[in-house]
Formats: sequence, C-alpha cells, structure tokens
Amino acid sequence: MASFFLVTPLKLMLLGLIAILGIAIVRYSLVAFAGEADRGRFIRALLMTIGTVVLVIVSNDLLLFWLAWVSVSLCLNRLILFYPDRPRALLAAHKKFLLARLSEALLGVAFIVLYGQFDTANISELMQLVTKAGPSTSVSVAAVLLALVALIKCAQLPLHGWLIQVVEAPTPVSALLHAGIVNLGGILLLFFAPVLAASSVASWLVVILAGISTVVAGLVTTTRLSIKVKLAWSTSSQMGLMLVEIALGLYEMALLHLFAHSFYKSYSFLNSGNTVNHYLAAKLAGDVKPKVWHWALALGLSGALIAVAQWQFAMMTSVAATMLIWFALSALMVPSIIRSVGGLPMAITLVFAVFLLTLYTTAKHHLAVLMGLDAPLNHWADGFVALLFFALFALSLALQYWPHVAWVKRLFIWLNAGAYLDEWATRLTLKFWPSKTLIALQNAQWNVNSEAK
Repeated sequence: MASFFLVTPLKLMLLGLIAILGIAIVRYSLVAFAGEADRGRFIRALLMTIGTVVLVIVSNDLLLFWLAWVSVSLCLNRLILFYPDRPRALLAAHKKFLLARLSEALLGVAFIVLYGQFDTANISELMQLVTKAGPSTSVSVAAVLLALVALIKCAQLPLHGWLIQVVEAPTPVSALLHAGIVNLGGILLLFFAPVLAASSVASWLVVILAGISTVVAGLVTTTRLSIKVKLAWSTSSQMGLMLVEIALGLYEMALLHLFAHSFYKSYSFLNSGNTVNHYLAAKLAGDVKPKVWHWALALGLSGALIAVAQWQFAMMTSVAATMLIWFALSALMVPSIIRSVGGLPMAITLVFAVFLLTLYTTAKHHLAVLMGLDAPLNHWADGFVALLFFALFALSLALQYWPHVAWVKRLFIWLNAGAYLDEWATRLTLKFWPSKTLIALQNAQWNVNSEAK
C-alpha cells in the first residue's frame, strides 16, 4: 500500500501551499455564506475538491493519480454550478466539462503508453526508468499527450473561455480555481519532467502554444475593466509563462512562479471587493502615469544590477529568464522612480531592487537543490521565448503610450474582443455538444430582455 503514495520535499511544499490556501478560502467561505441556506453543501463540495487535489499530489501510482485527477474536475463542477440559474456559469461548466473529459482521456492514454513501455505503474520508479532509457517513440508520444493535458488544464488559448466565464461562480470558487486547481497542469509536467525533457517535439509544442498564449492573454489583460475578468485573463497568461519555464527546463523558476502566483491570485480574488476603493484612493492621491523616460531609467538601472549579479555569481544561463527578470524588476522600480528621482528615495529604491534580486537568486538556488531535476537548455527555444517576452513588453508600451496610431488601434480592437477565439470555441462547442439546460436558460433570458424592451 505504501507504494501507492509518496511524499517528497517538493510534495511537502505543495501540500503546505494547499493547506494555507485551503484554510484561507474555507474561512472566507464560512463568513461569505453565513446567510446562505446551502452553505453546508458548498463547504462540503469545497472540502472534497481540496481533498482530491491533495490526493493528486501524494499519488505515486498511475491509476490512483488518474482517478484523483478526474475527481478534482467532478468536484469542481459542483462548485461552479452552485448557482445553477446563471447562464454564463452554465456555459463555463459545460465547456469545462467537455475539456476535462478530453484531457482525462489524453492523460489515460499517456499513462497506458508509459505503462506498456516500462511495465510499471509506480510513478517514481517510472521516472527513473525514463531518465535511464532516454528518448524513444513511446516516450515522445506520452510526452506530447501530457503536454496537451497541461495546456488544456492551464486554460491556454484558444481553450481559455471557460476560465474567463467561471467568474460567475462564487468568489471562493474563483480563488480556489485560479490560485490552485489551474496550477495542476504545471504540477503534472513537474512530476513527469523526465518524460517531457525526453521529447523535443513535446517541449517545442509547449513553448510555442503556451508562449503565444502568454503574450496574447497578457495583452488582452490590459484592455479589461472588470477586476475579476482582468484577473482571469492574467491567470491564463501566467499559466502559459509557467508552462514555458517548465518546457525550457527552468524547473525551479517555474516552481517559484507557481507559489508566487497562487498567493497573489488567492489574495486578489478574496480581496476583489476592495479593489475599487483602492483604485479610487490612488486616483485621489494623484496617481501619475509613468513616462517613457521613467521606463528607460528603470530598464537601465535594473539592467546594470542584473549585469553585476551575473558578473559576480553567473546565476543566469537563460536569455529568456534574464529578460523576464529584467522587465519584472524594471516594472517594480518604475513607481518609485516616478515619485522620487534622485536623492535618498532613489537610493532606497535601488536597495530594495538589490534585495529582491538577492531574494530571487537565493530562492532559485534552494529550489533547484530541492527539486533535483536538470535538463539541458534548448538555446533555439530560449531565443524564441526571449523574442516573445520582448514583443509582450514592447506591445504593452505601444498600447499605453501610442493608442492613437492606426495599427495600435486595430490591435486594441482585436485584443478587446479577446482575439475572437472564445466566440469560435463557444459556437463549435454548442454546435457539436449542445446543452439543453443552457439553451433553455438563454432562451428564457432572451424572452425577459425582449419583454423589458
């Protein structure tokens, strides 16, 4: 029986993350649903969902892992449909249900292929055998299937619509989904990293699809006004970035990203009711839009800091990772540069930037030791991702500072429509797999709107 479960230092960290998020979300739910007659039903479904996620983490058997994976989706479906009379929630649940069944089928086939090749269902033993055996046709097929499962689970374009529409569900459901469950795609690839690393086809598949999704979803985020919808698009972009990091073999960076994103998104959703007040307070305080020279100064300072760190410690081996840290550090420095150029405040800003860079380097080193995984860097893929990051940064600045240019206007319209991807996905979904309940509710809503007019 012991072989069915395994707890490693990596899994202990993930279990700790689940415990912290679970306690926070359950406590929030107890207060938020204090007046609800069905509060008990919601809390039970919430605890069942968290429990199945824990089972996914500790599973060390292919069949048990697959059963736990399926259970997470089924339990989550109950939470999404807690208010069954909301058409958008029904649409999200319908699309999520179909995609979940597809991903579960692909995952099952991948596990069958791996079992047939290595004749063991023990995951830890299987990963050791894959590492020793190296690339093969069977491993490559399984890797491609696992990559597709991760892309679906992480709501990558064009299969992202359900994640955007699920904001109709109660706030604790959004927090649980965006901070935890959507991360399972990345966790899957981390657990089966040797399989992905053995297939260049699967790695390139993740790099291209998740990389493009990161850029497009990140740009769409800048066009959204609704807080929850903006956060949902941001999740799709962040998940794409995490998958890209895994495909490049930057496992410790992906894990650090996973933890940071989980805490940030859970707080953002649970605190979304106060976001409007914070926005108004910033406006009243005279919130200033950064100028281009502010960005230039921030890029210069952060670039100098990274160059010194690289010279002293040689910590950067990936161009894409270096560029990502460069842009992120610059974005953190810009607000301080706006408020105070020169003097002691600027020195404090630089000290804070050095602290963040040191913190990142230290965390990255210890996580690398903890995970014990290593994969050679594909420099072509690394360069491709670096170009994507540069495009994301440059287009973001263009949308912010040159919105009246003709091509920027067209880009904004396209992004504001979500690249029209979800509309096509929804049409195809309802055409080939219609939902009678959803159609009936939409017709009823149409009749109500007609009578109101």
